[in-house]
Amino acid sequence: MRLVIARCQVDYIGRLTAHLPMAPRLLLVKADGSVSVHADDRAYKPLNWMSPPCTLAEQPDRWTVTNKAGEQLVIEIDEVQHDSSHQLGADPGLVKDGVEAHLQALLAEHTTTLGQGFTLVRREYPTAIGPVDLLCRDAAGLTVAVEVKRRGEIDGVEQLSRYLELLNRDPGLAPVSGVFAAQQIKPQARTLAADRGIRCVTVDYDGLRGADSDELRLF
Repeated sequence: MRLVIARCQVDYIGRLTAHLPMAPRLLLVKADGSVSVHADDRAYKPLNWMSPPCTLAEQPDRWTVTNKAGEQLVIEIDEVQHDSSHQLGADPGLVKDGVEAHLQALLAEHTTTLGQGFTLVRREYPTAIGPVDLLCRDAAGLTVAVEVKRRGEIDGVEQLSRYLELLNRDPGLAPVSGVFAAQQIKPQARTLAADRGIRCVTVDYDGLRGADSDELRLF
């Protein structure tokens, strides 16, 4: 992993265009080839990024990141304040608690409880920012990303939103919709999910363990 703190401006050129004016920012180049641009707020969400596979052409005052679709992230660097590289090694990944992991496995076996005609593509579908719990197809053959939680809170909706934003950049998957599945979903999380076009599914864990899909309440 490479960390660069620099005063820079950033332009995204692709299906749409976006501009970040000159300001100090963190540039993060990960071992998987991804490049992301961060400010000193907004927690973990980057201002802009390019997912692998992509190539980085580096000049003293300009980085040009190009993906396989020909989209570019052009970073004009005015001043570098810090530049360091670090080896993090293999990550063991997120370990879910027993109930959440079992809930994910049960939903993978009974995908129609998430929606009529749903089929499983893969559990733990890998992305540059972490694995999607379940990647499915709906009855129309469209891609659906499913995030599974024991307790559904705003952080889980934010996590699924980041996955959707990334997955929808892949023309082989887009359009990708989202389902947020949990035993309990807080009202604030449900409101945020509705605002972002994400469907919520409240799961009766005991009922699902009995393979009784009628005990799921869909909202």
